[in-house]
Amino acid sequence: MDRILSHYVTSHLAMTLTVMLMLIVTTTMLRQSRTPSATVAWLLAIVLVPPIGIPLYLLLGGRHQQRISASKPKLQLAPPASLELEEREAIGDRLLVSYGIPPAAGGHDLSLCQNGEEIYARLRGMIEGARESIYIATYEFALDTTGRALIDLLAARARAGVDVRLLIDGVGSFWTWRWGLRRLTKAGGKIAYFLPVWRPRFLSRGNLRNHRKIVIVDGRRVLAGGTNIGAEYIGPAPNPRRWRDLSFVLEGPAVAQYSAIFRNDWNFSSRHKLQADGSKELAPASPTGSAVLQVLPSGPDVQGAPLYATLASAIYEADTRLWIVTPYFLPNDALTDALCIAARRGVDVRIFVPRRSTSRLADLARGSFLREIEAAGVKVLLYAAGMLHAKIVLIDDAMAVVGSANFDLRSIFLNYEVMGIVYSPAEVTATAAWIETLMPHVKAGADRAGVWRATLEGIARTLGPVL
Repeated sequence: MDRILSHYVTSHLAMTLTVMLMLIVTTTMLRQSRTPSATVAWLLAIVLVPPIGIPLYLLLGGRHQQRISASKPKLQLAPPASLELEEREAIGDRLLVSYGIPPAAGGHDLSLCQNGEEIYARLRGMIEGARESIYIATYEFALDTTGRALIDLLAARARAGVDVRLLIDGVGSFWTWRWGLRRLTKAGGKIAYFLPVWRPRFLSRGNLRNHRKIVIVDGRRVLAGGTNIGAEYIGPAPNPRRWRDLSFVLEGPAVAQYSAIFRNDWNFSSRHKLQADGSKELAPASPTGSAVLQVLPSGPDVQGAPLYATLASAIYEADTRLWIVTPYFLPNDALTDALCIAARRGVDVRIFVPRRSTSRLADLARGSFLREIEAAGVKVLLYAAGMLHAKIVLIDDAMAVVGSANFDLRSIFLNYEVMGIVYSPAEVTATAAWIETLMPHVKAGADRAGVWRATLEGIARTLGPVL
């Protein structure tokens, strides 16, 4: 009898504590600024599965997150030299300038890196040719054959007196321990982790991810895009299992803005502060470059939500075509409606996603979105030749957006991201040509779903804002 009574008291106490914790967490969450969909997702997780939802909220969604993000200084990007834009270019340009984003500028030499082997070759060449500095920011830095080879190259340049700095994300590179990078630090290179989650005060660090991918050499050349560092992304030889990705090499005024983004992220993460170099604050125009480019950073260190504004505006302004390439497709209802309306207006809307991504949950969550937009006339194209990791938005012949952000709510509203917006015809055409190379490897049409799968997709879609 005593055992039964003790069990009853313990169970009753546990239930009471759980309910009290649910009320405290829910009250705290409702006072915070969130989208309705994110609020509903968190409420369902907290109320329906409190043993999972409450710890997950404390880890990813609590007030600690807002304090951490507020402690990072806002980005201050210097405007480039003035440029007279065509009217169509000025539409997007004016929108972003209202968010404090510097206007587009010409005088850039920009070339696309078509695959992982070309990206690796360009990266290796930039590192070997560096004379003053090499600054690298990446979400994932794997210590596989590719990562170790690049560490050796970076260490060699550090020993030669080059200022080498490597910034890696605390979540994306969680398993990249400092001992694996000691060859670089012993050679004089510097390493920093962006919000490492293994520190004692780790709550909410896991939800603030630096997803930017930037390589800056000598303050004059940038390699940027969607590619992390690892054998599945890049390497010296073709690999049939390598992911399809896209990056670009850039010279010209925008290099200074990428440098400012890196410096802001580095100084937030490292004790070894990086001071601005006045002689490189305004990178010169390339004497042979004609590309027109605008740098679009996004995240908690940027005013408002300029990436979301750019995507929504582009969808509604598209006249002839709107092609989107993304590994993960988790829009909100507003973007979904905009895509459907664009297709019904007669715009050639195509969504390229991998047939199977690296996240089973994200694939489930996207299913109902894809079928909804497909019913409105959007062409859903599933890339069947492996993992598709590129992030591209192409609007008519007027604008191409290439960079690190996926077409999901995490990238659009929460991650630290950076995109390059290209307005010049030659570069927009080259981006469209790269997307065309995916066509022989796609299966048209979203996957069908029975009752069981549709139910799972509905649950996953509800949780989409917190994925």
